[in-house]
Amino acid sequence: MGKGMRAGKKSGGGAGAANMQKQLAQVQVLQKKMEEKQAEIDLMEATSTSGGGAVSVTVSGKKEISKIEIQKDVVDPEDVEMLQDLIITAANEALRQMEEISNNEMNKLTGGMGLGM
Repeated sequence: MGKGMRAGKKSGGGAGAANMQKQLAQVQVLQKKMEEKQAEIDLMEATSTSGGGAVSVTVSGKKEISKIEIQKDVVDPEDVEMLQDLIITAANEALRQMEEISNNEMNKLTGGMGLGM
């Protein structure tokens, strides 16, 4: 055994445990803030249009489509595929916007720590 060491004792164990508890407390605070922020995001909406405003799709913060508006002059029974494409385009863009909003809001909390939120 080295000089000044006793059997069965580890040096510096108390400081490490206190540091670990402090880090755990910080993680818990961050987790609570993230849950609160997610609740805020869930109430947000993003709306996108396609076809020059012919189709409008609104997406909630939960990334669910909450509203679709279609201008009457776009409804053509002979060209249903065009209407389908306009809806898909508007929906995908609204979902992309909400994803971006969500990521930006979470990054405000995490400071870009790369937590994959």
